[in-house]
Amino acid sequence: MVFTKEIDLGQGKILRIETGKMAKQADGAAVVSLEDTMVLATAVAKRDEPVPGQDFLPLQVEYREKYSAAGKFPGGFVKREGRPSEKEILSARLIDRALRPLFPEGFTAETQIVVTVISSDKTNDADVLGGVAASVALLLSDIPYFVPMAEVRVGRINGEFIINPHTDELERSDLDICIGGTKDTICMLEGEMKEISEADMLAAIKFGHEVIKKICAVQEELQRDAGKPKREFKPIVVPADLEELLKSLCYDKLVALAKEPLKKEERSERTKAVYDETLKAVLEKYKAELTPEVLAAAPEKAIYLNEKFIKGIIHNLERDAMRQTLLTSGIRLDGRDLTTIRPISIELGLLPRAHGSALFTRGETQALVTMTLGTKKDAQLIDTLLDEEDKRFMLHYNFPPFSVGEVGRMTGVGRREIGHGNLAERAIKMMLPDETEFSYTMRIVSDILESNGSSSMASVCGGTLAAMDAGVPLKKPVAGIAMGLIKEGANYAVLSDILGNEDHLGDMDFKVAGTVDGITACQMDIKIDGLDYAILTKALEQARQGRLHILKIMKDAIATPRADLSKYAPRLTTMKIPVETIGAVIGKGGETIRNITAETGTEIDIADDGTVTIASVSGEGAERAMQMIKNLTTAPEVGTVYNGALIKEVRDELGAFVEILPKIEGLLHISEISFKRVERASDVLKAGDRVDVKLMEVRKDPKTGKTKYSLSMKALLPKPEGWQERPPRDSRDRRPQRSEQ
Repeated sequence: MVFTKEIDLGQGKILRIETGKMAKQADGAAVVSLEDTMVLATAVAKRDEPVPGQDFLPLQVEYREKYSAAGKFPGGFVKREGRPSEKEILSARLIDRALRPLFPEGFTAETQIVVTVISSDKTNDADVLGGVAASVALLLSDIPYFVPMAEVRVGRINGEFIINPHTDELERSDLDICIGGTKDTICMLEGEMKEISEADMLAAIKFGHEVIKKICAVQEELQRDAGKPKREFKPIVVPADLEELLKSLCYDKLVALAKEPLKKEERSERTKAVYDETLKAVLEKYKAELTPEVLAAAPEKAIYLNEKFIKGIIHNLERDAMRQTLLTSGIRLDGRDLTTIRPISIELGLLPRAHGSALFTRGETQALVTMTLGTKKDAQLIDTLLDEEDKRFMLHYNFPPFSVGEVGRMTGVGRREIGHGNLAERAIKMMLPDETEFSYTMRIVSDILESNGSSSMASVCGGTLAAMDAGVPLKKPVAGIAMGLIKEGANYAVLSDILGNEDHLGDMDFKVAGTVDGITACQMDIKIDGLDYAILTKALEQARQGRLHILKIMKDAIATPRADLSKYAPRLTTMKIPVETIGAVIGKGGETIRNITAETGTEIDIADDGTVTIASVSGEGAERAMQMIKNLTTAPEVGTVYNGALIKEVRDELGAFVEILPKIEGLLHISEISFKRVERASDVLKAGDRVDVKLMEVRKDPKTGKTKYSLSMKALLPKPEGWQERPPRDSRDRRPQRSEQ
């Protein structure tokens, strides 16, 4: 049986949810559509028993865009969809981050959600629709997932908020923020903004949350109509005697560690020592008590000897010790109070061959960031359901295992790296100069060398500094900060510039980036229910103060972008040529433009409107390329020098016929080759050679009406000492036997 629900999102947009027609063998499935964009989401979970000691949910969220959904063929040689694109990975992360905290504690069965875009009108982005569809699929399934979640996108045009704006509306919007939440709380934020205020951002979140409540209410109705009974779910219960024993052995030690300001490595070592001592004592006790005979009679007691399970309980005690210590004392793991930012150091230009570089260190988080400038040919071609354009700015984030003192496989870019890089990219791109002002393609690479909290925000700061060091005329500097939250009942603390442990053991990771005048990007993940707007308001204001503090330190390091580009960066020169001459510059099969770039060491890009962009590290090379292009696109004039003109034919007694422009040849008379006497032209020249010649005369042949061009190599050579000019040769005395053009 097919069940359908509809929600009016305003402005004539109807969100439609359907189940019971497609993918009926999945545990749960739903189709969500908005206008002509449709997504299918399925949810399947294994029926495994909980594994003692497994403290995570193996949730896999996949988001796939089918090109057929938009009536398109995939680009490239292989005409089928391949590995997920960055857009698909980022969309999957949006859904994953909103759903993950809503699963019940202790549920550890492997779960897979697959969201497929099955129809696209190229106007509505399907990512937030996929979040709604995934929630519906889970809610209707027998998987123990009980809380409906919805995602919406909020834009604002001329001061008016819009839900799920069209792609053309987003171009006019001053914000693009995706919000995921339940009817009671917000659990995920991500977006970019044009320097909006904290108050405006809060208003956008509240506006989006009202629509989220409506979508969640409809999901509850659909669950009552079509939902399956939930499968039995029994999380592993910690035996009270085991928990009490562990607490007596290690809790006081963990509290003492939480009160002691330590560096990350030392804290890790001393915490490990507490774990090891506690585990050893517990295992010794229970190995003596739980003999093989006892375990044979009561196999459930084997949990007392499960090392992973015991470590999980110790971890919970460590979490509680840190949180209670911070809430009661207001002092954090490294000795800071709630609002203090860790010490910051900045070094600029430390990589001599990079076009711009910065080493940004904040506490024990360090990013080595470079900026590379390129031409339009270096732009990235984007081919998705919605975009087919060149991307002129990229920020790539790398997180090698050594940055956290670990050994790990380095097999490619992970989803986390793509997500962090995208956040930093969105933060900075709002402040990039317009292409008409600065036509370079720009690539920032952030390599994390050390990590103890918020390496993505270090990438924002380092990326800004590297861009300014490269001479990129940013509109304003951008900085970022990560905020945390510890909340127990009504008691809570908002933390500025969080550490890795404060993120791991805390309740919120809220990254906010912006300028002195407003927010340019944000990302928030919440692990608890019931985040109220008073806390969010406090977090935003605390983030603003921290951002201003960081921006001041960055300004002290470099107040304005460098006046000059690196000597290793390409210089871009632009010129305009008549559209009808583009073919002459390119030449047959691109031969002419290839010859120009090879001879001048430049890169040349020609736009359809005749705009020519020449990139060269050498100013001399750019000038020569410009001159060669001018020669190709302007009528031959007496006095013009043609560099690299092609010798088409050599005649010993006459000289050579030289092509100075495509299909235009002139005569280089034997007497104009050199100041020395040349007996035979072939002694000096041969067909296929390239020479520099000067146009000495342009005349009309009175018999044929054709234009004749007289050339000279001699005119470009220094005159020998004592040289006396001879009377000019009467061109009528010698007439070439080969017709000239």
